Amino acid sequence: MGKRRFSGLEVSLMVMFTLMSIAAITLIILYATGEPGVREDETTTAFIPQCPSISLAERVDCFPDAGASKQQCEKRGCCWSPRDERNVPWCFFPKNHGYTVESVKTPSSHVIEAHLKRMESPSLFGADVHELTFHAEMQTDRRLRFKISDAKSKRFEVPHEHIASLTSNPSSPISSTLQLTEKPFGLTVRRKENQKVLFDTTMGPLVFADQYLQLSAKLPSHNIYGLGEHVHRNYRHDTYWKTWPIFTRDAFPNGGTHNLYGHYPFFLCLEDESGKSFGVFLMNSNAMEVTLQPAPAVTYRTIGGVLDFYILFGDTPEQVVQEFLELIGRPVIPPYWSLGFQLSRWDYGTLAEVKKTVERNRAVGIPYDIQYTDIDYMEHKKDFTYDRVNFTDLPQFADYLHEKGQRYILILDPAIATSKRVGNAPYEAYDRGEAKKAWVTESDGKTPLLGEVWPGETVFPDYTSQNCIDWWVDEYERFSREIKHDALWIDMNEVANFKKGSTKGCVDNNLNYPPYTPKILDEVMYSKTLCMDAKQAWGTHYDVHSLYGYSMVLATEKALQHVYGENRTLMLTRSSFPGVGKYSGHWLGDNAANWNDIKWAIPGMLEFGLFGIPYIGADICGFFDDSSEELCRRWMQVGAFYPFSRNHNAQGYKPQDPAAYGAQSTLVRTSKHYLMIRYTLLPYLYTLFYKAHTTGETVVRPVMHEFYTDSATWTVDRQFLWGRHLLITPVLDPGVDTVHAYIPDAVWYDYETMERVTNRKTWVDMYLPAEKLGLHIRGGAILPTQKPDVTTTASRRNPMGLIVALDDRNQASGELFWDDGDSRDTVKSGNHIHYQFSAIYGVLTLQVKHNGYSDPANIMFEDITILGFPDPPTHVNVTHVETSSTTQLPNSNIQHDAAKEVLFLKGLSLKLGESYALRWDVVEEEYQRFDCHPEEDADEAKCKAKGCIWKPSNLEKVPWCFYPKDYGYTVTRTQETSSGMTVDITRNSKYGSSRLVGSPDINTLRVEIRYHTSDMLQFKIWDPTTERYEVPVPLSVPATPETDENKRNYKVHITDNPFGIQVTRKSTGTKIWDSSLPGFTFSDMFIQVSTRLSSQFVYGFGETEHPTFKHDLNYHTWGMFSKDQPPGYKMNCYGVHPFYMGLETTSDAHGVLLLNSNAMDVTFQPTPALTYRTLGGILDFYMVLGPKPEEVVQQYTELIGRPVLPAYWSLGFQLCRYGYANETEISDLYRDMKAAKIPYDVQYADIDYMERQLDFVLDPEFDGLPALVDSMRDEGMRFIFILDPAISGNETYYPAFERGKEADVFIKWPQNLGGDIVWGKVWPDFPNVTVDESLDWDTQVEKYRAFTAFPDFFRKQTADWWHREIADFYHNVTKFDGIWIDMNEPASFVHGTVGGVCLGNELLEFPPYMPPLESKHLGLKHKTLCMNSEQILSDGKKVRHYDVHNLYGWSHTEPTYNALLSVTEKRGIVVTRSTYPSSGKWAGHWLGDNFSGWDQLYKSIIGMMEFSLFGISYTGADICGFFNPAEYEMCLRWMQLGAFYPYSRNHNGKGYPRQDPVAWDENFAIASKDVLNIRYTLLPYLYTLMFEAHTKGSTVVRPLLHEFVDDKTTWDIHKQFLWGPALLITAALDEGVRNVDGYVPDARWYDYHTAKDIGVRRKMVKMPTPLDHINLHIRGGYIIPWQQPELNTRGSRRNPLGLIVALSDSGTAQGSFFWDDGEGIDTVQKKLYLLTSFTATGNNLTSKIEHNGLAAADRLNLGVVKVWGAGSVKITTVTLTVGETSHTLTPEHNLDTQEMVVDATSESVGVDQSFTMTWSTSA
Repeated sequence: MGKRRFSGLEVSLMVMFTLMSIAAITLIILYATGEPGVREDETTTAFIPQCPSISLAERVDCFPDAGASKQQCEKRGCCWSPRDERNVPWCFFPKNHGYTVESVKTPSSHVIEAHLKRMESPSLFGADVHELTFHAEMQTDRRLRFKISDAKSKRFEVPHEHIASLTSNPSSPISSTLQLTEKPFGLTVRRKENQKVLFDTTMGPLVFADQYLQLSAKLPSHNIYGLGEHVHRNYRHDTYWKTWPIFTRDAFPNGGTHNLYGHYPFFLCLEDESGKSFGVFLMNSNAMEVTLQPAPAVTYRTIGGVLDFYILFGDTPEQVVQEFLELIGRPVIPPYWSLGFQLSRWDYGTLAEVKKTVERNRAVGIPYDIQYTDIDYMEHKKDFTYDRVNFTDLPQFADYLHEKGQRYILILDPAIATSKRVGNAPYEAYDRGEAKKAWVTESDGKTPLLGEVWPGETVFPDYTSQNCIDWWVDEYERFSREIKHDALWIDMNEVANFKKGSTKGCVDNNLNYPPYTPKILDEVMYSKTLCMDAKQAWGTHYDVHSLYGYSMVLATEKALQHVYGENRTLMLTRSSFPGVGKYSGHWLGDNAANWNDIKWAIPGMLEFGLFGIPYIGADICGFFDDSSEELCRRWMQVGAFYPFSRNHNAQGYKPQDPAAYGAQSTLVRTSKHYLMIRYTLLPYLYTLFYKAHTTGETVVRPVMHEFYTDSATWTVDRQFLWGRHLLITPVLDPGVDTVHAYIPDAVWYDYETMERVTNRKTWVDMYLPAEKLGLHIRGGAILPTQKPDVTTTASRRNPMGLIVALDDRNQASGELFWDDGDSRDTVKSGNHIHYQFSAIYGVLTLQVKHNGYSDPANIMFEDITILGFPDPPTHVNVTHVETSSTTQLPNSNIQHDAAKEVLFLKGLSLKLGESYALRWDVVEEEYQRFDCHPEEDADEAKCKAKGCIWKPSNLEKVPWCFYPKDYGYTVTRTQETSSGMTVDITRNSKYGSSRLVGSPDINTLRVEIRYHTSDMLQFKIWDPTTERYEVPVPLSVPATPETDENKRNYKVHITDNPFGIQVTRKSTGTKIWDSSLPGFTFSDMFIQVSTRLSSQFVYGFGETEHPTFKHDLNYHTWGMFSKDQPPGYKMNCYGVHPFYMGLETTSDAHGVLLLNSNAMDVTFQPTPALTYRTLGGILDFYMVLGPKPEEVVQQYTELIGRPVLPAYWSLGFQLCRYGYANETEISDLYRDMKAAKIPYDVQYADIDYMERQLDFVLDPEFDGLPALVDSMRDEGMRFIFILDPAISGNETYYPAFERGKEADVFIKWPQNLGGDIVWGKVWPDFPNVTVDESLDWDTQVEKYRAFTAFPDFFRKQTADWWHREIADFYHNVTKFDGIWIDMNEPASFVHGTVGGVCLGNELLEFPPYMPPLESKHLGLKHKTLCMNSEQILSDGKKVRHYDVHNLYGWSHTEPTYNALLSVTEKRGIVVTRSTYPSSGKWAGHWLGDNFSGWDQLYKSIIGMMEFSLFGISYTGADICGFFNPAEYEMCLRWMQLGAFYPYSRNHNGKGYPRQDPVAWDENFAIASKDVLNIRYTLLPYLYTLMFEAHTKGSTVVRPLLHEFVDDKTTWDIHKQFLWGPALLITAALDEGVRNVDGYVPDARWYDYHTAKDIGVRRKMVKMPTPLDHINLHIRGGYIIPWQQPELNTRGSRRNPLGLIVALSDSGTAQGSFFWDDGEGIDTVQKKLYLLTSFTATGNNLTSKIEHNGLAAADRLNLGVVKVWGAGSVKITTVTLTVGETSHTLTPEHNLDTQEMVVDATSESVGVDQSFTMTWSTSA
């Protein structure tokens, strides 16, 4: 409790001026005469500082006091370099200050001693100590001590009660941890196991003067926690030049940086995600300050004593705390009743008012154990007295409380009044103390120092003297006989004094006015305390001031022991020092009723956990000021989970005990609710205190301590844990019912609903209405509970229980400590019970580890609740271990909630103190079944004929026919090498054959596992005796495998029976592949393998239309077989991509490719598991391990080939339609687009430009097309033509066919079937026919379509023929810039061949197992070639089309790309319809012949994101749809969305109305122009992303989860996407909407249209989206290159380059820019490009040329730079510096949007030159 007054402003300016003048004159005289201080400064020669070349962050301040100037700095021999901000030291130490090591001794391998001598240099504050002793000792393997002290004179050292009792026990040599640097002296502390530097003082000199000691040390990370006592607004320190004074002080914890009640020079540093941490403790009690700077580094400045450091090493943060508490003393276990709720206030006024408060809270049923009285119970605030008028019955008050099981605590302050008592009676406590000489004295050592506190004039007990201790114990014993009470609260012991120093003031000397005063509150040493030259038994008050509370605690502990004997009792102190927790608790001081203080209490509690005082809490509802109902309600909720849970307020404010707000109030209801939960969990909380007492574990625990591998937890300080297992998430802001909370990476259960939380390792918006607090139990916990009551006296008699929260492995553990709750030293005496609980493999064990106590209440464990229990048990057996008797629990005692997955076991009556085991069996998990009959006509007979199990299920989609557990193969031989494994396996013949007609089982297989890299492996399964088809697609695998197991990020294990491969991620232990499942089948035409998945989150597999990006695992099967099939649900489409990306629950990602080109399907099931079924070939899997999603794609494309870099112009907008009548329609369209000024780069011609759809033949209706193409190209436009693979064979003379036939390029039947061409029918018509389009399709095909041959593009002669035909068309018919290849699945309009009869083996068309393909009843030949057609690979090997069908489009693409480059001599672009892994090396892809429907908008996003996974960056859908008429609004919204497709083309089908932008109305055209102008503005960014995809494999269209994988909300998002990392696109995708719900991930985001920070993150936002608007957001921290748009890219590429600099929260940003000529071939490989990186930090933007091979003609100048988030202080000046030349620019700074715009165009600065742009404000 403190007195609210302004400190430091009471002395008049005149007095201050006089004092300062005297001090100044004295210093001037000393300086002029050279008179020494305590130590002489012997520096006489001129000193030249050796100034280091170091970063600003590493400067060590040489002028921490005021008045730094160049002259004064150089006078100290330091370096002067001013900056544009004052946080950075302008005056900093040179390299030649400090000490040198004169000699070193090593008395043992654990000890180093050294003699240090001061280097010749000027002094900072005089009185430097010239010779020092250095002593370092490895006290234990985890504790290093080093001490630096005066070699010749003894100095004050802290007489610590606990540390003095420790002994050393080292086992490792000190040399592996500590190294000395000799000149200048420095020391380096390393972690012995990895030699990582943890504490390096060589960054700055040691300063050691009589009253100024300084040491700096560089640290390994910014994760610094601790130092105190202050209000730290956040738990993790800000290292940006923050200085924290440490000196005990009676001050208000109002959020400033000033010093408070305790003295804690201890911090913990978390090194990295490994969890390895260390602590640093400076054992020094003098006034000091600690500066944290961004190196990161720490500087200590203390004004006395010695430098006595302890470095504590831990593998985890918790371990560091445990080491620290072993050093200073582990915490006391508080009495059980002290864990109950408590009420207090200053100035109840009368005892009657106290009782009134007690009664009203009893009446409403508030759980409530303790009542306090503050100093108002005293007679005139005098210790050891009570007010006999207003508190007449106080001697009986404790009995009144005890009757209801409650306790009474009263307060004592240290200061003792000198005045008489009422009626002039003697104040005997003072008189006895005076006789004992118990007081702190003035500097003469005799005269008691007088001050003023609450009772008026006072003396101050010197608790460091034995006389005082004896007096205090005696007085307390006398008083306790008079006023019965249960525990003691001591306050004002910093020590507080309302006078400055004393009633006489303080004399002018170097103790009261030291040469340097740390930045303590008021900056006067004796402000609100005693004169520093006052004398105590331990030394001068200057040295022991911060030990006053510590010494009072030690004395009070003796008094409590004397009075309470064997009873434990409780002490609560305000002032503290390391070691106080061994005896006392602490509260966070005199806070106020405001929303800041409720927040800041959490970092405060967490810090005192570090400091060894786990019994900690803040005054609930605030001490000062009136508390609103809302604030007090929210504070009562969180305060119910403070270890020390007390509601306390100050004199003169409204009552704030719960009942004061009304018996029916929400506050009372919620207070009762959460206090009842607290009381339910008190056995758990009490056990945590036992753990703190015995091992040093924290009670209130930072989330970071448990989840240190997750960097997101490092700054979580608005939530906290009880121990490991209970997560508390309070509401800490007014007017909110949603809290942005972090769910760490574990299984969590909502305490109140008992349901499992779906989120983990992510931020969530937690709904917490007025009466709710977030409370979650961690999976893996077993929490002991007890039925609650309104007091602990009553609740301790009630039955106990357990809450078992199962983790991912269905396991849990916990413990219970139990004693009588009140006796002292029950751990030491053994008078307690200690249980270990465990749940594993269906057995819950309650094992007594120690039983030395018998509870008189005969307590039983009655109820056990098990969370995460999905299926009911068939039975539960209970075994009493001591008697080995087992009973089955009656069904009436078992309840199962299937919806919540909770099992309740009731009425158990398990006696406390005895051991038990509970066992249960669970219903067989039906989701573990693997389908043995995937065909549709399963029945029991067919099932059993396959050797499988038939068992109906009530669960939808669960297979009734499933494999026995050992169905599959068994291992017969394993050979393991450093680079992989070879395994032979044999089919388990126990179940007979797979019963597939025509597909015999292969009984013996070989498995080869290859460790290609640390992040990629391959496992291949094949028939070693018979050659089988293998996919001829070349992959890039390293020539040398990764043979070092330590470098591999995976571990592979083979299971024997059934055979399976398990791949485990080493870093997390997650199994990312586990095929040790039943059902593995390998027959000639049917191969099946299943694997468990690491989570429910799987993405990929294609090509087909998926309704969501994340797969639905509820028994969905997806067929894969390339087909001319428009997108539709469960329809196999154009390409085949047997690749998926899996997300693990740890947010890691991996990818799996099955390199198999046969027809196949994949089935997902909820297990979660995946089953592959393929109709041939072998199993050849490749796995990449990421671990980030983006890295998965990078590794995958490194394997299959990086995406092609498209020509720049191909990123422009494109128009096409099937059905142009002639070139005039195209010409008119072009004219209208230009008139509307709509950006547009590419025009297409579909097959209607061909004569009768014949490749390479121009239709007479398009005779003018070549001239139109030439004229458009002259204006910067580009043209793309379509080519299909099928070549007509019915022409009289058709050069393409004739030359192809001559070159033998067409697919034929095998020789044994005649060797003729396999004829199909596609688009080409017979000659001399008129097509009647009114006929049905099949009739048209039969009557009008010509016979066509299909080129076999595997063959070199086919590629040569194709090249020649393309060249002939280009040179002799018309020019073009790109090629669009279609119908290359290959598509045919007849099934198999003309006539429909396929020759050869009918099983190839209708295999024994048919995947669920579109029109599967018509066989694999449907709409394509016969499967027995023969193709010839490039090596001459003959293969069946059955095996290579899915590769046709792939084989078509590379020859087309090569021909395009060769013929045009430019890069161009190829767009292909059919794809396979690695197609992206040569081509882009559009998503096929889609439909004009609203659903196609969002499905196009899914399709693009999937093709991003597949390594094809240049993708998009036909804007406005291909089939069916487009509707106005839909087409407009699609134009907006399609403007952000990488491949942005509006294309529609024959016979439907036009849908190009100028086909509608003026508003449509304007909206299209506006959005395409944005696209063209951002093309430099898009092109740079394409470059990164081409060189690194990064995605262009990027799912949000790739950037924000730790936010699991993003795992389900498929209606938004990113361009790269920085542009978020949120389009309107539904009819009629004018607001779109869009998710804003956890970053700073700017609205692209307004440049304003939207101020929202990690939440779903309703975004206004009028018809002419698309939501675009730029991510803070990124720099986006841009150009002014033009009508096409020829024009826009000539414009200056602009930059959008979107600053992050920390004011930084980065980006890059790639530029080349836009169409040159292999410009990247030839190095003919510019690559520039940009960095913004502070107020600077810099560019760096990473590579410059750019031709002069392609050079760009810098244009307009926009800085977003530039702040609200006016920027007035911008300087652009290039080399030695500076340009002054005039910025435009919008203070509302905080956008700063500066135009550098006129300066003609090339982007290919490095530059720096700096801006400054008017401030």
